[in-house]
Amino acid sequence: MAYNLLKGKKGIIFGALDNKSIAWKVAERAFEEGATFTLSNTPTALRFGELNELAERTGATIIPADATSVSDLENVFKTSMEVMGGQVDFVLHSIGMSLNVRKKRVYNDLNYDFLMKTLDISAVSFHKMLQIAYRLDAISRGGSVVALSYVAAQRTHYGYNDMADAKALLESIARSFGYIYGREKGVRVNTVSQSPTMTTAGSGVKGINALMDFTDRMSPLGNADAAECADYCITLFSDLTRKVTMQNLFNDGGFSSMGMSLKAMTMYNKSLECDCDKPGSSLIED
Repeated sequence: MAYNLLKGKKGIIFGALDNKSIAWKVAERAFEEGATFTLSNTPTALRFGELNELAERTGATIIPADATSVSDLENVFKTSMEVMGGQVDFVLHSIGMSLNVRKKRVYNDLNYDFLMKTLDISAVSFHKMLQIAYRLDAISRGGSVVALSYVAAQRTHYGYNDMADAKALLESIARSFGYIYGREKGVRVNTVSQSPTMTTAGSGVKGINALMDFTDRMSPLGNADAAECADYCITLFSDLTRKVTMQNLFNDGGFSSMGMSLKAMTMYNKSLECDCDKPGSSLIED
């Protein structure tokens, strides 16, 4: 159901790859709510993704960019303002990548060149984006910027690796730049900490199925999917959240406030009843 929450608003959406992407879902919902926007991703992602399909359906212009490149990002903001006839009202940063994770380098044996790339792509790109938008005065007063984060920024999650450091930096940038952007230009800057989500990138994370099962059992409302994250982002782009800024906002079914749930404890008790050291023993879930 559409509510015209973004009627007349203009934006830039970074990071849509295919129809599993959160950024893709955000673009679809923004279009339904009356917004016009540009889409940006790396040239490589554009070759392997399906962004042309999304652009055709939503009337969006695609602007290729390496999010770590200042000149590329400047082009995205300048071209977006040219295409849409002025300042934009919202920006989504949905960008993250870790070579250490891809190469299966564990946290106590990181490749530091990979780490620097992780931080640059997943977090420093957000600062570059904000700094460029601020300098160009590209975002209208009352505008909104949202970046996607994860609870591993605050709590250790096995296997999330150096991406946890990147998300912690991302959230810090949102607070620090959010203060300046709000004070000087009235622009909101927030991060959304989403449930683990089976995106194309997420599906490659080791143990993602077990993680999603665990968080779903722990969360009183269950995991939030990509479409539900998109709904939440739309409210943050809208005028309904005019005084929400510098926040890390959890969209995770309550997981971030839980210690132990009945479902998770039930499964744990079952594992205690099973002597898993016995040859041929197994744990069968009801």
